[in-house]
Amino acid sequence: MSEHEAAADLAVIVVSYNTKDLLHACLTSLFCQATPHLEVWVVDNASTDGSCEMVAESFPQVHLVAMEENVGFAGGNNVALRAMGYGGALETEDCSPLPEFVLFLNPDTEIEVGALGTMRQFLAMHPEVGVAGCRLTYPDGQFQHSAFRFPTLWQMWFDFFSWPGRFVESSLNGRYSRELYERGVPFPVDHPLGAAMMTRREVISQVGLMDERFFMYAEEIDWNLRVHDKGWPVYCVPRAVVVHHGGASTAQSRRQMNHELWKSRFQLFDKHYSKLFQIAARVLFWAGQRFH
Repeated sequence: MSEHEAAADLAVIVVSYNTKDLLHACLTSLFCQATPHLEVWVVDNASTDGSCEMVAESFPQVHLVAMEENVGFAGGNNVALRAMGYGGALETEDCSPLPEFVLFLNPDTEIEVGALGTMRQFLAMHPEVGVAGCRLTYPDGQFQHSAFRFPTLWQMWFDFFSWPGRFVESSLNGRYSRELYERGVPFPVDHPLGAAMMTRREVISQVGLMDERFFMYAEEIDWNLRVHDKGWPVYCVPRAVVVHHGGASTAQSRRQMNHELWKSRFQLFDKHYSKLFQIAARVLFWAGQRFH
């Protein structure tokens, strides 16, 4: 039996960049899960903080891929997916050699006990669902929005002006009600935050790999738009809890990352939205820059 014929039931991909301590905590939380047949991939985007050495020494069971250059979040995930066999000769019609489920996970997360199993069980019990997100919290346990509606001009407005304030936390700004999370019942969403996002092999085979033109932001939005286009519903599973520190890699160069954010957003608009929307978005962006 080949390596891919003996593939794990669940594969986790973590793309890291200079987050050694957070990555250590993330991997520790993963291996504390009572989840059999777990396979973990770490794709390190040319870190200079000793991340690769830490993984090799502390987590020898991890499939470590040390990149010579930073290929971004989408590119890093694709490296691991291709190594598993996606997008290549190993990807057959029934996808039998490939992991049944794949979790895309940020290095600045810590998986609460049982979260992996809860997400996996939900997908196993609902074969019509393509993607499952989780409930994210901040390290102090405070609420964090975990899923969003696809971008709109209203969301752009609130990015720049935050007025009227009573709508910032509303669906008008792409948010789902906190009550939905507190009920603990899975609910349909447009897309989960890419910090923790589980899918199934059939979805990856149909939708394809991530678009590497999105270097840092909006890659999960683009991918989930394509998931919806293929007819797969996307859900948030609130009983699966993941601690998300947030912005560990992007905080290292805020000005550059803000540039990457808007570059990716306009790339998303150009790819999926109408010409009229694209024009309106650029006018709103110009006005927002003038305001600030």
